[in-house]
Amino acid sequence: MITIENVRDFPARARGAYVTIGNFDGVHRGHARLMAELVRRADAAGAPALAVTFDPHPAALLRPEQTPEPLVRMDREIELLMATGVSDVAVFRTGPWLLGLSAREFFEQVVLGQFAARGMVEGPNFFFGRDRQGNVDVLGRWCRESGVALHVAEPLMTDDGRMISSSRIRRCLVDGQVAEARDLLGRPHRIRGLVTHGAGRGAGIGVPTANLDEIDVLIPAPGVYAATVLVPGVEPGSPPSRWPAACNIGPNPTFGEQQFKVEAHLIDFRGDLYGQLIELEFLERLRPTRAFAGLDDLLQQISRDVEQARRIAAAE
Repeated sequence: MITIENVRDFPARARGAYVTIGNFDGVHRGHARLMAELVRRADAAGAPALAVTFDPHPAALLRPEQTPEPLVRMDREIELLMATGVSDVAVFRTGPWLLGLSAREFFEQVVLGQFAARGMVEGPNFFFGRDRQGNVDVLGRWCRESGVALHVAEPLMTDDGRMISSSRIRRCLVDGQVAEARDLLGRPHRIRGLVTHGAGRGAGIGVPTANLDEIDVLIPAPGVYAATVLVPGVEPGSPPSRWPAACNIGPNPTFGEQQFKVEAHLIDFRGDLYGQLIELEFLERLRPTRAFAGLDDLLQQISRDVEQARRIAAAE
């Protein structure tokens, strides 16, 4: 990974690449197809394929009240981008030094001067420079004048004719439609959280749960979900173990609790997770949260939730 903190420094290994620049939040199926096109054209030209993203999202500085909640953490975004086959990922450390550049300055100082780009691959909705002055038409004209190849990739559409986008995936998650979000992403939506002590009520009724705090990506709508939980390996560097889980998001109205919580029951798991970072992948929404008449009704429903979550996870 390459960190970009000014318009001067850049490693020689990544200069002369085919480049794509954008906010690839979620690294969804549309992004994956864009990266595949970038790699194909870079390979044909005998050049590296470089994906360039931003941390933080420019909106976090320009319009903080409108900043979208991220779909993935930055380290996860880099991991997913590298998995598409690009040669390297560069990350702009977004600041006034970058956001103050006009479109022309960005093209000349960054695309030509810093990257020495041989080619670019962008989507039709690519904008660049201060106040989003530059678009793909402007970029195309400047690339032709400078001898830089440019390919504008068509967006990936679903069968209903709608474009796959990060904002569409966010709307799915806000509505609890994790299965649709999964289809658009090409994988389940994943969150990570620190396991902390809760009220202990789950363990007291025979259904222990891991309570997650410090979650730094978009949390789906309140409800009960079938999920897979990734638990860190015992040995350093060992892969995580995967456990089927029933996950509850939101309050617990049966016990009069209104506190918003994210808690997961790892099916058949035995062990202590306190203080560990675990990850949840959402497979399907089972039902909304609701109040039950009493403990017996709640336990019967939890039993059904757990068995349904077990079946869904086993089918993966």
